[in-house]
Formats: sequence, structure tokens, C-alpha cells
Amino acid sequence: MLDTTYNVETPEGIDLRAQAAGPVPRILAYGIDFLIRLAVFIALRIALAFADRAGDGIVLLCTFLLEWFYPVLFEVLRNGQTPGKKAFGLMVVNDNLTPISWGASILRNLLRFADFLPFAYASGVVSMVLNRNFQRLGDMAAGTLVVYRQAQHQAATLPQVAPLAPPAGLQLADQQAIISLTERHAELSDARQRELAGLLEPVTGKTDRAALGYLRAVGCWLLGERRGGGRAQ
Repeated sequence: MLDTTYNVETPEGIDLRAQAAGPVPRILAYGIDFLIRLAVFIALRIALAFADRAGDGIVLLCTFLLEWFYPVLFEVLRNGQTPGKKAFGLMVVNDNLTPISWGASILRNLLRFADFLPFAYASGVVSMVLNRNFQRLGDMAAGTLVVYRQAQHQAATLPQVAPLAPPAGLQLADQQAIISLTERHAELSDARQRELAGLLEPVTGKTDRAALGYLRAVGCWLLGERRGGGRAQ
């Protein structure tokens, strides 16, 4: 089975994951956006039918703005989603999975001209098929990709451990790291969790599985669990 998972590790050692979107949903999303632009164009033509050459000029100007800035405005101001992409649960992000910036969005959309060649986005489709992350030429140049928008997560299920009060003087950043590790215990592999727990050895004084169990217990306490709790030594 083709694995479309895209992984990024942040400088803080946190793994981010997304599912890259393939050509089919992207083409369908583009079709919806194209129909919206076409409807606007037809409406303008009808509204300005009696404006003679001035009307033609306004229509041409609006067509230019629609073609080049419709996707940019939606991508930057609407969380990476044009109406078409929203219909299929897609969004454009930077390749480090951060929200797309103005510069990246403008560049990827300007290069749609290169993806269009030689006929009807043939280059874009070919580059998407050959690229592991389904990036077209504009995406590769701008450092962006199209991924499936993740559904809102429900409240995290906490590990089944007795909560333990944290030691006095635990720094806020350490508390946040412990909470994040505890909430994501079902998403990360056991080996990865033990590796991350080892990073806090200067704080916990523990290593490997003992450190992980200790941090889970403290994390549960920090998240409000109290039943059967104790005090860290």
C-alpha cells in the first residue's frame, strides 16, 4: 500500500505528521474553484454587457485578478483552503507543516503557468505522480505541499497510571513538554516516548522506562488527575 504519510520533526523534538493529497482530489478541488471563477466571470460579463469598451476592460482586469489572486487570498486568509480544497478536506501548508505564507502562496500560484505546460497542467500532473509527496513544480519551488486537513482531536486519553505531583520548582517549559508527552502517549511508539523521556533526565534523574513511567504519572497530575495520587520525591 502506498504510504502518503509526511513526517516532520521540529527543533523541539516533536514529530508532526500529515497525509499528502494525491492528484485526484486536487484536480477535483481545482475543478470546483474553476467553476466558481467561471461563474464570477459570466456574472461580470452580464452585468457589464452594456458598458461597451469600459466594461470589457473591467472584465479583463477582474479576470486577471481572479486567475492569479483568488487562490492566494484564500490560501493565506482561509487556513490554506480555497472553496474547492475545503470541499475535499484539503489545505496548503509549508513543507514544515506550518501555515502557508504570502510569499510561498504567491510563488506556487505564479508557477501554475509552468505546471500548465505543455497542455492543461500536464507537467503539474506528471510531477505530482512522480513526487513522493505529490508536489507539483510550483510546490517544489515554493516549499509547499497539499495535505488532508486533520479533524479536530477529541480529548486525549490519558495513560492508566497513578498521578504523581511534580517536584517543586518544575519550570513551565518542562511542564508543557511533560503534558505534551502524556497526551500523545497513544500516537508515539514506545521507543520514541522513551527517547523523549530521556531528554528530561536532568530534571527527573531517571532513564528509559523508569523515566517514561515517572513522566506519565506527573503528566496525569498536571492534567488534573488526582485519584490515587502521590508526591514526587
